Amino acid sequence: MEVTMDLEQNKLERAKKQVEEIKGFYVHLSIYIIINAFVLVNIYLHTDHFWQWPHFITLFGWGIGLLFHASKTFGFNLLFGKKWEERQIQKYIDEDKKRMDKFK
Repeated sequence: MEVTMDLEQNKLERAKKQVEEIKGFYVHLSIYIIINAFVLVNIYLHTDHFWQWPHFITLFGWGIGLLFHASKTFGFNLLFGKKWEERQIQKYIDEDKKRMDKFK
């Protein structure tokens, strides 16, 4: 009975943590949109040459950080996805099996 309650409590804590992570991501996204909109509007209003790379460095760099935050929060990985993980796990299992077969 106590084990079941511990499992339920653990599930609840993980769910709360996930909700907090999602909430944190959306706060990050909102701040990103507000700040970058302010910066870009300000640049647009005060320059004759808006479409220049230096004006978008903050947008681009922070966007990469936001992408990594989304990846962590929502569990997707652009570089090392689930299939990559599965292949790596299988590779190490196969290597271990070969080493163990030497001792048979």
